[in-house]
Amino acid sequence: MKASAGSTVVGKVAAEIFPRLGLKAKNAGVFAGDWFGSGPVIEKRSPIDGSVLGRVTTATHADLERAIGAAQRAFLAWREVPAPKRGEVVRRYGEALRAHKRDLGRLVTLETGKIGAEGEGEVQEMIDICDFAVGLSRQLHGLTIASERPGHRMMEQWHPLGVVGIISAFNFPVAVWAWNSALAAVCGDTTVWKPSEKTPLTAIACVKLAEKVARECGVDPAIFSLVSGDAVVVGEPLVADRRVALVSATGSTRMGRRVGEAVARRFGRSLLELGGNNAIIVTPSADLKLALRAIVFGAIGTAGQRCTSTRRLILHHSIYTKLTKLLVDAYRQVRIGNPLDPATLMGPLIDLHAVEVFVEAVTAAKQHGGRVLCGGKRLTGAAHGSGLYVTPCLIEAENAWAIVQHETFAPILYVMAYRTLDEAITLQNAVPQGLSSAIFTHDLREAEIFMSARGSDCGIANVNLGTSGAEIGGAFGGEKETGGGRESGSDAWKSYMRRQTNTINRSRELPLAQGIEFGGG
Repeated sequence: MKASAGSTVVGKVAAEIFPRLGLKAKNAGVFAGDWFGSGPVIEKRSPIDGSVLGRVTTATHADLERAIGAAQRAFLAWREVPAPKRGEVVRRYGEALRAHKRDLGRLVTLETGKIGAEGEGEVQEMIDICDFAVGLSRQLHGLTIASERPGHRMMEQWHPLGVVGIISAFNFPVAVWAWNSALAAVCGDTTVWKPSEKTPLTAIACVKLAEKVARECGVDPAIFSLVSGDAVVVGEPLVADRRVALVSATGSTRMGRRVGEAVARRFGRSLLELGGNNAIIVTPSADLKLALRAIVFGAIGTAGQRCTSTRRLILHHSIYTKLTKLLVDAYRQVRIGNPLDPATLMGPLIDLHAVEVFVEAVTAAKQHGGRVLCGGKRLTGAAHGSGLYVTPCLIEAENAWAIVQHETFAPILYVMAYRTLDEAITLQNAVPQGLSSAIFTHDLREAEIFMSARGSDCGIANVNLGTSGAEIGGAFGGEKETGGGRESGSDAWKSYMRRQTNTINRSRELPLAQGIEFGGG
């Protein structure tokens, strides 16, 4: 493994984009109105070739206290700013993202191994949620409710909530933060962001842009605070802090269970976006070419490291042989390699642990009796020098196997057959997770059943498109062990505000509800 980027392609790209994004060889990883950090220094290596991208000074417990305190003080002023004015700050941040889209997208690729199109696509997702939030800043509306008492008016208001803690995962190192921070900002909240230790540089770049915009707009830049560090020093104290009104956490079910329990103990709010074990059902009437494209993208996009990645494929027995053959042919044509190369379709996994988990899952499936149709190998050689490249794997499996019930964050697709739609839906729902799902069919009845109360039990249910690639306009999230949270579009903004019911008496009487008379009238 190389000690530094040197003259590699990764090094050249980093040297080009770092100055424009405000990054250096060593970076302070804590921001709360200014940059600091007195904790251990972490070294970030690119999964592309193993070279060092940069170093980041993480937070101590005292640094975290300082950041939360700054965010709390900023909130007291920010909540008084009219929502459309808050929206203007977010609008200008969206413009800054547009100006830096290519550079920030390439940084996502360097730090995560995503292909270039996905890196820039993630930045576009940030831009889109900023646009959504700007419009939302003029629509934070409540209701006027009919009162049963004469001379009374009842209404509902939504007020800023407070400090929002954001815990994000490596696979979407910037978009998930933007989903939360853009909505939180227009709702009048401030944020403290704990990014994944695997992707600290993209977080620093995003907050540097936000700092610049906030200063230009004359508002406290601690609105967008950042604390880099691990779960013990930063994550657990952040979750436990009573000043943090809402904790939005994206990650594994195991992590979400710990976060949810800790926040509930102090009667705080949590918004959990956890694991997915997403399935596609393909029926006899389906457009197989369309289904094939969706399956391949869903299963190998981001090297299978999306919470919405397609992990199970449920095929009608009449098309099983034909479609599995098409899939094997397609998988063998997937170009695996440096994601900076526009011809690459799949880059590396994030780190060595991810590779080990991939290999262990393939081994476990074989031990259950699974038949590997293709892939499942670790790639070696000069072109795959970091040791983090694998071949995407298709495995014939049974839904009840323990390894199939578990979400493996890697490009493994389990294939199984069904005979009736009810059987297919039962298979689809018979896992602990409930994030995303899809069916390919030209039968209107099958589509409607799939989306009905007796159909998919997931938070996302698609017809004739895959499990991955959700738009920001719809609320994103899932059920069961996926956590039940909703982010991004629709009315997800309500999670970031507190509801207040008001009743105004314009009469000279004091009637009680339910016709109760007290004190003799």
